[in-house]
Amino acid sequence: MDQERSRPFRSFADYRWEGVAHLPYKEDATTPFKTVTRQVLFHEPDMGCELRYFEVAADGYSTLERHEHAHAVLILRGSGTALVGDEVRAVDTNDLVAIAPWAWHQFRATKGEPLGFLCMVNALRDKPQLPTAADLESLCANPDIAAFLGRAR
Repeated sequence: MDQERSRPFRSFADYRWEGVAHLPYKEDATTPFKTVTRQVLFHEPDMGCELRYFEVAADGYSTLERHEHAHAVLILRGSGTALVGDEVRAVDTNDLVAIAPWAWHQFRATKGEPLGFLCMVNALRDKPQLPTAADLESLCANPDIAAFLGRAR
């Protein structure tokens, strides 16, 4: 990353940035998600934060998780649905999504098109927590969340 740090400009084409690695979403393949990639656009200690681009392929989804750190998300491409805390909402290009500490969250792409978003997060952060069976039962008590997770009763 140090080599990239000295470059003040990086060209953009087809939702990829010049000199930025196109990576799998999670290193841990046991974490439940479907067809997501990430690019770390800025990771510089003097900034205190990291800017990343995630792309969820059509009909894919990010991990349902929560953690101590907050996120700031800008939908850059496509549309989909997001769960944040106890609310499920449609998201579209240029929408902003604030994810508070310890809020359950997940992004799902609309069928037929990818969902791409910029995510700003603390450079130093805790590891995500996945929901337990009890957490899922509690979440699914909300009919909107149950439908979002495909667990409608």
